[in-house]
Amino acid sequence: MHFVNAKSILTPHSMNIYRGCSHGCIYCDSRSKCYQFTHDFEDIEVKQNAPELLEEALRKKRKRCMIGTGAMCDPYIPAEKELCLMRRCLEIIEKHNFGAALQTKSDLVLRDLDILERINRKTKAVVQMTLTTADDSLCRIIEPCVCPTSRRFEVLCKCRDRGIPTVVWFSPLLPFINDTAENIDGIVDYCARAGVKAIICFGIGLTLREGNREYFYAALDRAAKIDSRFAAAPGAPSLKERYIRTFGSSYIVSSPREHELMQHLAQQCRKHGIMLGTDSVFKWMEEFPETDPSQPELF
Repeated sequence: MHFVNAKSILTPHSMNIYRGCSHGCIYCDSRSKCYQFTHDFEDIEVKQNAPELLEEALRKKRKRCMIGTGAMCDPYIPAEKELCLMRRCLEIIEKHNFGAALQTKSDLVLRDLDILERINRKTKAVVQMTLTTADDSLCRIIEPCVCPTSRRFEVLCKCRDRGIPTVVWFSPLLPFINDTAENIDGIVDYCARAGVKAIICFGIGLTLREGNREYFYAALDRAAKIDSRFAAAPGAPSLKERYIRTFGSSYIVSSPREHELMQHLAQQCRKHGIMLGTDSVFKWMEEFPETDPSQPELF
C-alpha cells in the first residue's frame, strides 16, 4: 500500500478512493492492462486527500446528485477499517446533502450504516452488493479474501432493516463453474428474503482481456489442485483448456447456456417482484429526489 495526493476525485459523479484491491477475486476486470496500473494490483494506491478533494468538488457543484463509488475498486478494502477515508467521504456527502450509491463485497460497510441511514433520510442512499454464487465454499475460491455470500446476505438484511434500498450485482457468472439454474435460484432467494430492490446482470458470463485473463487462468489451475469442481476428469481437458478451446481470446466470454439462463433469471425476478436490468436500474439509482433538505417541513 502506498499513499498519493490526487489531483481530482470526481469523474464526473463517481469516485475511487483506492486504486487496486486486496479481495483477490479471480475474475477481476480491474486487473486489465488497459487501466494502465503503474504498480502491482495488490499494492493499493491510497488517495489520502480524497476527503478534501470531495469537499471542494461538492461545494462547487451547482446541482446536487448521487455520488457513486466502487465501480472500479471496492471502497471497503480491509485498509479502510483503519484509514476511514470512505467514512469521511460519506460524512461530507451528508453535510452537503448529496446522495450516495456505493458498491462493495465487504461487510465493513455495516460500520457506516449510521451515516447511510442519515443520507437516505435526507436524500437517497443505495448499497450495491455483488453476489456471484450462492455456494459459500465456491465463493471462498473465486472471491477468497472477502466475506462469503451468506455474510453479504446478512448485510443486505441489515440495510433493509434500516430502510436503506439495496441492489445486487449478479455478475460475473463463470461458464462451466456457476452458470446454473440452481445458482440463479439461490441468489434470487437471497435477494427476495433481503428485500432487494433490483438485480443488475450483464449476461451469463464474464469479460477477459490482457491482464485479467492470465490471472484468471492461473487461478483456475490453482483451484484444480484443491477443489474437485475445478479438476478435469482423466483424459479430459483442464478447465483452463476448456476456456481456451471454447472462447479463444474473446473479450466477451458468454456461457453456452446464456439464453436459457437469462430467461430463467427474468422469470424468477418477476416471481419475486425484483427489478432486473442494467440501464433501467442505473437510471433508478441515478435519480435524485428533487427536495430541498434546507427547508423545514410544514407538518
